[in-house]
Amino acid sequence: MLQQIALGSILMVVTTIIHAGCTIAALLGLRMTRANLWALRTRSGRMGLIAALVLMMFFAALFEVTIWAAVYLAVGAISAVETALYFSMVTFTTLGYGDIVLKEGWRLLASFEAANGIIMFGWTTALIFAVVHRLATHDQELAGETHS
Repeated sequence: MLQQIALGSILMVVTTIIHAGCTIAALLGLRMTRANLWALRTRSGRMGLIAALVLMMFFAALFEVTIWAAVYLAVGAISAVETALYFSMVTFTTLGYGDIVLKEGWRLLASFEAANGIIMFGWTTALIFAVVHRLATHDQELAGETHS
């Protein structure tokens, strides 16, 4: 049990670092491309900006799921790559079909992945909301300038 808690905790730290890196990269990318100068001018630019952010964070989650799957394979909790990826995705998203379960000695680890997935998706939701809020605030600022 302690081994699962330690391994789950390590994996949560690793996925947090990955998520933080992708968040920073996304925000730096917005600054470097000067998104406020081009993306905010048109609806298609705004949609593209949001879509790029969602896609980048999806790939972060996919990478995180793959790391969890690799650990399941490494410890022998699951024996096939496709099964490990499927189980990891279903667990990380908290979908939890239950058609595949871990061997008895590793079941606690899956609960760590589910908790990790909730946190990462919450983080991603907050990031997307912040960007959408910034777009709306920008519109309000522009509307205020035109009425002044």
